[in-house]
Amino acid sequence: MQDLQDQFTRITRSPFGPSEEEVRANLAGEASADAAIALHDAELALQAQGDEDDETPTPAVPRDLTAAAFFDVDNTMVQGASIVHFARGLAARKYFKTSDLVDMAWKQVKFRVTGKESHSDMASGKEKALSFIAGRPTAELAALGEEIYDEIIADKIWPGTRALAQMHLDAGQQVWLVTATPVELAQVIAKRLGLTGALGTVAESEDGIFTGRLVGDILHGLGKAHAVRTLAIREGLNLKRCTAYSDSHNDVPMLSLVGTAVAINPDADLREVAKNRGWEIRDFRTGRKAAKVGVPTAIALGAAGGAAAAVLSRKREAKAS
Repeated sequence: MQDLQDQFTRITRSPFGPSEEEVRANLAGEASADAAIALHDAELALQAQGDEDDETPTPAVPRDLTAAAFFDVDNTMVQGASIVHFARGLAARKYFKTSDLVDMAWKQVKFRVTGKESHSDMASGKEKALSFIAGRPTAELAALGEEIYDEIIADKIWPGTRALAQMHLDAGQQVWLVTATPVELAQVIAKRLGLTGALGTVAESEDGIFTGRLVGDILHGLGKAHAVRTLAIREGLNLKRCTAYSDSHNDVPMLSLVGTAVAINPDADLREVAKNRGWEIRDFRTGRKAAKVGVPTAIALGAAGGAAAAVLSRKREAKAS
């Protein structure tokens, strides 16, 4: 992480380089990809150990190595804001004051109404979150996340979005969450849903203890796009074969990065962008009629094509052996 901070200092000294905001977004993206891969590798190691202990392991799904799906979390995979749900659980455990929770919820309401992020709201929210975790073990946050997911978030997963994620998994594709939520908490959601992993905001830690500082910045906007691009390079993914899902206009950079973009429960601005660009729109909110724009079968065709390629590859391997 120190290397990333040194890179930030070096680049921001140049008057001809990118803006400080862009550099922070890039650092957040790279740190998120690093953390996501590390957590994913740790999960694979645990699964491998479990397979060794299990006399009847489940057969592996044929893998489509170059395609993946990326899902935003808040209002896309989860009803409402995941960080507010986690805060509710923390408030119940006396980690937060009720007034802090009300303030956080109010800022989320303002964001949902206006569709725009307030820099002052983001700054104050970041400051409170960092002051909360400073000096605490990273393992403590993950353990709390497990408990709070089971208590609150499990019942707030959109079934329609979950089904889309499962379709990609059944096709042998990686499925990643991409969110501003801390990566430790995002990983809990991914693990509970059986997904590949999560890209989230990375808080700096030393020897397993949070320092109270972020690596780069909160993962949003350009940061999400950079995280996805970085992960794709490291995992050997072809972004033209990948799919991204989000509800927010702020995620247009990420949605524009992949071959197939899908607006899920979109805000007004994203709905307009989706219509103009021919992106598919799916709305799972109660009382809303799902609008399908563009090619409604694009997602299914992409997943089916990936599954067919994976099956064909498996057949070729079988013949070769």
